[in-house]
Amino acid sequence: MAYIEPAEFVTKMVDSGEQKVYMSTKDTLIRAFMAGAILALAAMFAITITVNTGNPLVGAILFPVGFVMLYLMKFDLLTGVFTLVPLALIDRRPGVTFGQVMRNWGLVFVGNFAGALTVAFFMSFILTYGYNVDGGELAAKVGSIGESRTVGYQAHGFEGWMTIFIRGMLCNWMVSMGVVGAMISTSATSKMFAMWMPIMLFFYMGFEHSIVNMFLFPFSMIMGGEFTVSDYLLWNELPTALGNLVGGFLLVGLPLYYTHVRTSPERSLSR
Repeated sequence: MAYIEPAEFVTKMVDSGEQKVYMSTKDTLIRAFMAGAILALAAMFAITITVNTGNPLVGAILFPVGFVMLYLMKFDLLTGVFTLVPLALIDRRPGVTFGQVMRNWGLVFVGNFAGALTVAFFMSFILTYGYNVDGGELAAKVGSIGESRTVGYQAHGFEGWMTIFIRGMLCNWMVSMGVVGAMISTSATSKMFAMWMPIMLFFYMGFEHSIVNMFLFPFSMIMGGEFTVSDYLLWNELPTALGNLVGGFLLVGLPLYYTHVRTSPERSLSR
């Protein structure tokens, strides 16, 4: 394993954030679309494994395959740009403004959502032979997930909203550690192993990932989940995305930047 020291890979994080700001609209949308679609397939894969084996740990162990694929292809998730792009702003990289950060986040959100929604329609179609038969146990499982993680939170009011917000924070704490993990080595095998561990943790613990949810909840609604679009947006996607933003930036990006790039002078020890 060709290990890269933190001071070096954190600088790479800032460089990556700057690069994403300057990326063309076309490339940003394509990369975000593919990332959303691949992660949606990985989520469906993990849920299928869980239903077939009855063991959610097996699904969690295998879910990171999607994350690994999309990051090796340099596709972009909203959770990743939440962590990386603001670093280019606080590092005062030329031309990087708050408006440019918002532009990047908006384009990646649109691309991720379009990719995840496309896979939701594909999977719902093939499970029901073009919406002509019942989706079976798998559709019922996803429908129950959609209901419990929207109206289930709503039943607890503000405390439910804060619960999903914190689960979103914890999720992107781990996901962003996976993003950083991909930068600590020049070896593809080492990158994959470093990414795998925190992604497996977040999935098994039931933390909330905004892009996974862009697939799960539309798919659940298509399959007959009893909740509305406003339920999904207010009681899942909004608090999850905000939690992802806070968790990725405040718990990963900012601490690494301020302790490995903007380091403070060393203490002088008195004799």
